[in-house]
Amino acid sequence: MRQRIRAARREMPEERRARAGSAFRDALTTLPQLTMGGTVAVYYSVGTEPDTHKLVTALWKRGTYVLLPVFLPSRELDWAGYDGPDSLGYTDQGLLEPTGPRYGVDAVRRCAAVVCPALAVDRRGLRLGKGAGCYDRALSYVGPNTRTIAVIYDTEFVDSVPSEDHDRPVHGVVTPQRGVHWF
Repeated sequence: MRQRIRAARREMPEERRARAGSAFRDALTTLPQLTMGGTVAVYYSVGTEPDTHKLVTALWKRGTYVLLPVFLPSRELDWAGYDGPDSLGYTDQGLLEPTGPRYGVDAVRRCAAVVCPALAVDRRGLRLGKGAGCYDRALSYVGPNTRTIAVIYDTEFVDSVPSEDHDRPVHGVVTPQRGVHWF
């Protein structure tokens, strides 16, 4: 399933990915959990992942405090604030990450929402990640009032994904054409 989804993403024209990024931004910036909740954690997309750069910029410009992930050697995610494009730097792996102070792996506990990546999400809210478990570990820290939402393309909202005991479901999903769907 991962191979099939990755191949479809690679074949997707850049123009379609850009339109999808705008649709994600437009749908998510209507949610009070993201615009009035204070702090929101958002993944900063790379490669063919659903684009979140427009969302991060829009939230930041609206005054939302945005946390972005910092990948640790332990495969956990630390979190640091986004203070505009100049607050990002490239890692040894070629990823853009925030360069400011880090708030710890449990910083998502205090967030109003966590916007996370996925390769697919099923009708139960289970997400299929890339396989390293970074976001499953991060989602284990979310507080009881934190809303979690995965960003995927329409064809990646499926009936079922393979799951294991450690997999953490999300509360919602957003796709370019369907918008936000809560479970």
